[in-house]
Amino acid sequence: MSKRAHARGSVLVPSGNYTCVRSLGERGIHTVMASEHDDTPAASSRFCDELVRIPAPKDDLVAYKDALVGIAARPDVKTVIPTRPEDGYVFSKYRDEFERYVDLVVPDFETLRRVHDRKLLYEAAVEAGVPMPRTRLFSEVESFDEPSIIKPRYNVVAGEYVDGYDPHEYDIVKSVHHVRPGDRPDRDEIFAEMKHDPIVQDYVPTEDKFMFAALYDHGEPLATFQHLQIRGNSYTGGGGVYRTSVYDPELESVARTLLGHIEWHGLACIEYLKDAETGEFKLIEINPRMWQSLPSTVRAGADFPYYYWLQATGQKHRIEPGYELGVGTHYLWGELGYVMSVRRDDSPLVERPSLVKTVWEVASSIYREPRFDLARLDDPVPFARYVHHALFNRGDEAEESTDDHDRGGDESEEPRTGITLTPGLNFRGR
Repeated sequence: MSKRAHARGSVLVPSGNYTCVRSLGERGIHTVMASEHDDTPAASSRFCDELVRIPAPKDDLVAYKDALVGIAARPDVKTVIPTRPEDGYVFSKYRDEFERYVDLVVPDFETLRRVHDRKLLYEAAVEAGVPMPRTRLFSEVESFDEPSIIKPRYNVVAGEYVDGYDPHEYDIVKSVHHVRPGDRPDRDEIFAEMKHDPIVQDYVPTEDKFMFAALYDHGEPLATFQHLQIRGNSYTGGGGVYRTSVYDPELESVARTLLGHIEWHGLACIEYLKDAETGEFKLIEINPRMWQSLPSTVRAGADFPYYYWLQATGQKHRIEPGYELGVGTHYLWGELGYVMSVRRDDSPLVERPSLVKTVWEVASSIYREPRFDLARLDDPVPFARYVHHALFNRGDEAEESTDDHDRGGDESEEPRTGITLTPGLNFRGR
């Protein structure tokens, strides 16, 4: 028998996103998880009511979409939450099919294209008058005369964006290359690796790295959140594994200006770098879905899974935006990855830190702020299974079946440093 009744309706959560399942399950909403794995760790949570097997999106994107539409057609299911990198693309492209049965909170496809295409995003930032590193197509750059970043033009490389992909196919490309002045990267290798014509962005000398998250209703903010990233997956950058909630009015202003300019609708996770030379907050990318550091967002009091549910079910007036400042949280497995990166990773633009100092900083911050993404005393089984998957599984199955950190989230490539904040401060309001 279901742990939660269907009276309030059900929510469909693609992939093993533990935080979404926990947030909504705690509020008495029936949770339906859809995954290609029988043993995805989040399915063992006491807040997960159902697990439905579906095709893996990497095997057939249309079959993945059809399976989700089939579950959405159930009369109890009220909405579907975008959690995977593929979901933003699938939900906007096939929005009409989903909205025969449920209400989604996602942008129309042309608006989505403007943020998925980082070249168009740069043009939108210029139009809005907000800072973003100069962005050019790799094919247009003849030589590198300043530090630069080569990265995908599209995070999701699919048929609507790149020739040669049929509707069933796509790729998630996350490769990043740091380039010094005078370097001559192998163009054939870059094109083969990226699988399309990537972009070149000017390298930003970084004071700090921030994430701005928001839920929008046709250009108007319903809730926003900010955190400072202190450590990423690697010392060279990556998604946040230690972050603390903050509020900066200038960051709020530049983010809202951009999202208002493009009349954004739905979830937005935006990466910003604070330029060490100019002090400007420079936009790096936008992800139209739930983010890797969602557990820390909810821990600080900004319950975006529930906000999404309220907006999708016609209750946006019940959203009470606000969060506590100075709340630091850790993704434990990611912290281990950060330590390992000091020995494993390399960048011509980012100085390698001391291993001893790195271990001390990680250990002392965990001691000071013992808050964790997935390790919860009142629901311990998912974390135990997560560790088992990470230790003993190999390849995509291990990567795709590990809760909130399945394949993406907030991510960037530039370095960042930490600052000290006083915990316990509160910020309420939009």
